[in-house]
Amino acid sequence: MKKILPFVVLAISLACSQQDREIQQYTIEQFFDNLSVFGSSFSVDETRLLVTSNETGIYNVFALKVDGSGKEQLTYSEEDSRMAISWFPADDRFLFSSDRGGNEIRHIYLQDTGGMVSDLTPWEGAVSSFSGWARDDRSFYFTSNRRDPRYFDLYEMDIITMEPAMLYENRENLNPALLSHSERYLVLVRPITTSRNEMFLMDRESGEIIQISPPEAEATYSPADFSLDDRTLYFLTDQESEFTYLAAYDIASGEREVVYTADWDVMYASNSYNEKYRVIGINEDARTMVKVFDLETGSEIDMPEFEARDISGVSISRSEELMRLTVGSSTSPYDLIIYEFGSGDLARLTSTLNPEIDRDDLVAGQVVRYRSFDGLEIPAILYKPHQASENDPVPALLWIHGGPGGQSRIGFSSLIQYFVNHGYAILAVNNRGSSGYGKTFYNLDNQRHGEDDLADVVLAKEYLADLGWVDMERIGIMGGSYGGYMVMAALAFQPEEFAVGVNIFGVTNWIRTLRSIPPWWEAQKEALYDELGDPTSEDSLRLYRISPLFHANNVTKPLIVLQGANDPRVLQVESDEIVEAVRANGVPVEYVVFEDEGHGFMKKENQIEGYGKIMKFLDNYLRAADV
Repeated sequence: MKKILPFVVLAISLACSQQDREIQQYTIEQFFDNLSVFGSSFSVDETRLLVTSNETGIYNVFALKVDGSGKEQLTYSEEDSRMAISWFPADDRFLFSSDRGGNEIRHIYLQDTGGMVSDLTPWEGAVSSFSGWARDDRSFYFTSNRRDPRYFDLYEMDIITMEPAMLYENRENLNPALLSHSERYLVLVRPITTSRNEMFLMDRESGEIIQISPPEAEATYSPADFSLDDRTLYFLTDQESEFTYLAAYDIASGEREVVYTADWDVMYASNSYNEKYRVIGINEDARTMVKVFDLETGSEIDMPEFEARDISGVSISRSEELMRLTVGSSTSPYDLIIYEFGSGDLARLTSTLNPEIDRDDLVAGQVVRYRSFDGLEIPAILYKPHQASENDPVPALLWIHGGPGGQSRIGFSSLIQYFVNHGYAILAVNNRGSSGYGKTFYNLDNQRHGEDDLADVVLAKEYLADLGWVDMERIGIMGGSYGGYMVMAALAFQPEEFAVGVNIFGVTNWIRTLRSIPPWWEAQKEALYDELGDPTSEDSLRLYRISPLFHANNVTKPLIVLQGANDPRVLQVESDEIVEAVRANGVPVEYVVFEDEGHGFMKKENQIEGYGKIMKFLDNYLRAADV
């Protein structure tokens, strides 16, 4: 394997304005010429890695040689993104998934060695998701809502006949979550609220179903893996804990034990193919920390170090000789690295940062905290432009994540770096209700959306004022999905707090949104109603009160709205109506609709167009305007 040198990355201090050197500014085209590459499926001979890459301007499937010596493009879509799933276990065929224009109705496709593509789940309107290979490599599992649009059943696809067989029919909102290696045991999960669910173990031989989660327990449960002998189920839970941890359930005795805990949430855990290693990912203060353990000795493996870059994910090959690392930071897009256990050699498979961009011109995110109205500590991530100083204060944007329940995290964002490079400070707020800070913090916004969470966001301005290098007359707010809702809530309910708003497919009418959720969200519908309110009950009064559309007459500040026409989560009518209503106030409103996008923009040309228009809007109405 080809040996590579460790990455040398300059960690840029936010305490320094670096006025002693000129910072080059880059175009939107240059920033979105950074690559997004991800994937972890090793070929049968472990010489190639199946990945997804957007280097063609849209996501397609590629094969990367694990020694870092080259790549091969395998799919050539120009319309809809194709996302790599897996190589076949014994040959060079592979699976990928794709939808139509971002409508989220994903099918599973097979591409054979001659390049012929077959839709293995061709059912109109049905969403199908890959669930893993059978241990004997003769079939794979998947879930689909083909029988009933509301519920996902579990199927097994024979790879010789390509005929699916139903393994489990979901008629009681008991959702198939994990099948054991022998296919005897099936884990089922029933959502109750966004912070509580139930987990069951079904013995497919006897038909017996045992509830693993204690009845009425205020906790979440998620299966992680089965032991190879199918005697132990590993699962993640926050039962009697503020944070999620890894636990084990002995199927024969019913006994359970704690396997691994941290002072933060354990995000994921899995065992390697032959149970030589265990991988654990931890959400440590908005960045992922990965640990790998030798299961025979119990000792932690020393992971390679990359200066100023974190390992955010790993995948171990079937032979357990190779490990794929995903490595990046807020100033570096994620690269894929292959690590060889025996020799410790590293091979770099990707170089995702546009070579035209000098990493020293970018800005590292810094985790900060401030107090809200009730004394609650609010975490956030601050990006300070190099050109900012007390003598040269800069405009700023509050960046609000999606969700509800999402989290802004340390990681690379071409869009954030584009804004910061052009002199806009960014404060990405993790208001109450964000994940990653314990279940108490996560639940604090339940049925308080547009109120307490909005207050957290508004009070971020006091933190910015104390920095001394932010132009407090030029503070805008920006977000997508739930973050877009927060933008509109701020403009409608706190109309004098922000100079401009950037709404990317944000909810503006909660009553309609909650009544029109996609049918395949049926399993989570009651949980959403518990957190936000039931639009068919008296909760509709509160939902009306917190929906910006019905208070759009209060909006007085310039607004730009971006929307995908195929969005199944936030329908285009949401954006159509808020744009019309705000324009009726005589307020400047710009509106950008992409006919070939959904809930999130996948195509580089659309990203460049849409985000470039946001920059022009900000330069016009925030930087240059008399506010």
